[in-house]
Amino acid sequence: MTVMRRLPILFFFWLIAAVPALAAQQVLPEFSEIVRDNSPAVVKIIVQHQAGRGGQLPPGAEEIPEYLRRFFEYRGEPPQQRQRMSMGSGFIISSDGYIVTNNHVVDGADNVLVRMSDRREYDAEVVGTDPRSDLALLRIGASDLPALTLDTEDRLEVGSWVLAIGSPFGLDYSATAGIVSAMGRSLPTEQGENYVPFIQTDVAINPGNSGGPLFNLDGNVVGVNSQIFTRSGGSIGLSFAIPSAVVRNVVAQLKDKGRVTRGWLGVTIQDVDKTLAESFGLKRPQGALVSQLAADGPAEKAGLKPGDVILRFDGKDIPSSADLPHVVGLIEPGTTVSVEVVRDRKHKNVKVKVGGLDADDSFALSSDTGGRDTGNRLGLVVENASPEALERFGISGGVVVRQVNPDSVAAEAGVVAGDVITLIGSTPIKDVAAFERAVGKLSAGDSVPLRLIRRGAPLFIGLKLRD
Repeated sequence: MTVMRRLPILFFFWLIAAVPALAAQQVLPEFSEIVRDNSPAVVKIIVQHQAGRGGQLPPGAEEIPEYLRRFFEYRGEPPQQRQRMSMGSGFIISSDGYIVTNNHVVDGADNVLVRMSDRREYDAEVVGTDPRSDLALLRIGASDLPALTLDTEDRLEVGSWVLAIGSPFGLDYSATAGIVSAMGRSLPTEQGENYVPFIQTDVAINPGNSGGPLFNLDGNVVGVNSQIFTRSGGSIGLSFAIPSAVVRNVVAQLKDKGRVTRGWLGVTIQDVDKTLAESFGLKRPQGALVSQLAADGPAEKAGLKPGDVILRFDGKDIPSSADLPHVVGLIEPGTTVSVEVVRDRKHKNVKVKVGGLDADDSFALSSDTGGRDTGNRLGLVVENASPEALERFGISGGVVVRQVNPDSVAAEAGVVAGDVITLIGSTPIKDVAAFERAVGKLSAGDSVPLRLIRRGAPLFIGLKLRD
């Protein structure tokens, strides 16, 4: 074969080898400009605690048995010293010295020092903190500072490129990049509160990054790094950031009032599973099922009822119960919004005036025992709830399950002894007679929701009668 004949073949194979490399050069983003333009507004936060205060194990500790680790603290001083130092990150949001970081970075601090990229240092004032969102607002006495822009588009998607800048393990102004792994991730606090729809990423985040910014490719801040999932204390590619929509809301309130008030609905909710969806006439599991109302709360005043399934709130879809607090919490108290619910298998719109979270006094229900027994076709032995039980539960009527027959419909649905049944379908259950009348109206093959109180907590269970 002549040289001239070989050339097209060689060129063909070279093209095959070169195309992936050329494509990668065109697709992969360039982060250097974002880092160069924005690093001056990222700060290191050095926090001083009295001995015995503040919070995390020294660096290097292995196999730390925590599910989700707050990860900002890096102590460079031995524990026997009178002062302890911890470090985190933050970023300037206005030229007059306002700085955003995590609440857990400055929680319990005696002194907060802010170090700029040019090595200037300032004592910081804590303007306000919000433990529920894990955000804090600081201010330093300086002007004409570089500042970052909080994203207002809220268009971040799974697969979007993102970049973090911070000081992991005290290594100043380190940049790491990755993609968004999930949106709207729910991570309830120890108090069971769930007001932050976290951004999950695979960006390498480590102790010291906490409070630092997460950027999109436009160089805008789309989140504040807050938590990681780890078993060893270091990054394994699961990090979580507070989205800019939450940051904007919290910062505005902290700057204006020094505290944060959230929208509050006054409901206890649960997820809708397949059986419940069928019993409520839904085509698929969706929405937030209202299992209990706070007395005189916004939901009760608006006419919402236990058994309502909230599908949309203020024009936003509610795919699951975890999504409802994310939406309600961002609404200004006093705002009247439209709520779409399913009630008695029919769609209904209700106007609700959203309250403030400060009005949410905690309440709990407690279990109790009852009186006499009776049998029924569901495989349950029930009795009237005693007046003491009704008072403790805060309910006007109900029957207590004394026995669940094996292999019965109720056993299959998950009803257990001690449950207090207060609702079958949309029928209130005041006593055994009402229970038996409601059960007697059920037909073979029916799917119906049962509202229970179990160990003090309201709960709906979907029950399907046999054909």
